[in-house]
Amino acid sequence: MKPCRILLGCALLLSCLLSGDASSQAVAEFSSGVTAGSAPVGITAGPDGNLWFTELSGNQIARITPLGLVTEISSGITGGFLAGITAGPDGNLWFTEQTGVIGKITPLGVVTEFSTGISPSAQPLAIAAGADGNLWFTEYNGSRIGRITPQGVITEFNIGSGSGPSAITAGPDGNLWFTEYSSNRIGRITYAGSVTEFSTGISADAGPSGIVAGPDGNLWFTEYDGGRIGRITPLGVVTEFSAGITAGAAPVAIASGADGNLWFTESSGQQIGRITPLGVVSEFGTGIAAGSWLAGIAAGPDGNLWYT
Repeated sequence: MKPCRILLGCALLLSCLLSGDASSQAVAEFSSGVTAGSAPVGITAGPDGNLWFTELSGNQIARITPLGLVTEISSGITGGFLAGITAGPDGNLWFTEQTGVIGKITPLGVVTEFSTGISPSAQPLAIAAGADGNLWFTEYNGSRIGRITPQGVITEFNIGSGSGPSAITAGPDGNLWFTEYSSNRIGRITYAGSVTEFSTGISADAGPSGIVAGPDGNLWFTEYDGGRIGRITPLGVVTEFSAGITAGAAPVAIASGADGNLWFTESSGQQIGRITPLGVVSEFGTGIAAGSWLAGIAAGPDGNLWYT
């Protein structure tokens, strides 16, 4: 089981970027207030200036301030196995429960759950805000992409049996982009629900996992099984990068940083990776506790990277 810590990558990003010195990358760890064994997974910046994260085993939503003060919330959560979380266009946080529920939590901690319209055994996993004012989520077992309005109305869109959609993000081209872990593809879905899949250029052993829109107008994704970072243009041209990534690191989540680079977690490597838009990789592990299983990552309102 992954240790229950929230880790903060400290603010010396510019120094680190200019020097290339891993020792200038300061890490602070926070565990006080996090229930033992809760397994934090997804994390996102909230509209209130704090970070919000899901607890996979603890079945709670937690909030951590930039100073490290943690508050856990369980009231109103009836499902379980919480995974993805994102800030919504309505000023609330939206999250997935793999038991077939989409949850909404206000910055004050009031939870509302929605399940009507979600197919049985769907396993909602990741969630992202769309430019259409709705929330979009992946259904890993259901091989579908779901859309939920701020009022809780759900619509599902089929992808293809066994595709295993994992992460999802709003793209620079006005569409949603998602990873298909099981079928080894990157998918694109329009706001009208039309799906296009891309596999050319993706290695057979990739296992696409996390995905995010980059500062260069492309989409960047992690290859959990292949140990690479991939880049896909809005036209579907894929480039893979592996130089500088430790063998067996298992990159999982990826985020766009305030420094113009992409940052990713290495779930098995116990390191945080950084890749520039040109594909140059650096890894940072100093200060990360031994045995950590790194999962989610997000750019914080304080200019740092936060990760679970």
